[in-house]
Amino acid sequence: MATEITTLPAQPRNEFGKGASRRLRAAGRVPGVIYASHQEPVHVSLDRLELTAAVRRHGSNALLSVDVEGDDHLVLIKTIDQNVLTLNIDHIDLLAVNRNETVDVDVPVVLVGDATPGVEVMHDADTISVSANVLSIPEELTVSVEGREIGDQILAGDIALPEGVTLVSEADVLVVNFVAPEDNEAEADAEAGTEPAAEDAADEASAEDAE
Repeated sequence: MATEITTLPAQPRNEFGKGASRRLRAAGRVPGVIYASHQEPVHVSLDRLELTAAVRRHGSNALLSVDVEGDDHLVLIKTIDQNVLTLNIDHIDLLAVNRNETVDVDVPVVLVGDATPGVEVMHDADTISVSANVLSIPEELTVSVEGREIGDQILAGDIALPEGVTLVSEADVLVVNFVAPEDNEAEADAEAGTEPAAEDAADEASAEDAE
């Protein structure tokens, strides 16, 4: 399994602050920073459409080669800031890596198949943490729920990992739970029932304080 490396051209950034960032975004570019242990942070901007396409295609663990005026930086995505209204990428932090490096990453868990009729599938953990070489990071981990029964569970340690990939999450982390629909409804009702009691207690406390 080899991770595809997407090459993105970037431009160096020499202006900083909110005003400079707004001008970049208005021009269709995303301000970003490349962090590395062996050098000072490199401030860059990338084309928003090219960056968005790379993230959509390869996910948040996309391995990128960022070309800054002929200087290539092999990077992983560290954090992405999105606009809450447009969902455009507003800023990105990138972490410089080398081809022989092993990193810990959160990988999405995707469920396939159908549980037994009448069983509600509760996807408790959308991701699990694994350790992998930067060139062998899985984009996702597929887990079958086919034919699962009420009372079944899938833990992090139950998920088959590709060769060379090891589990970082605790093995007993609950990833998928299989319950009866009424159990889930009862739990929701119980949670809703505690709210008025808590509010009444708060009102009583307020009344006592007022006295």
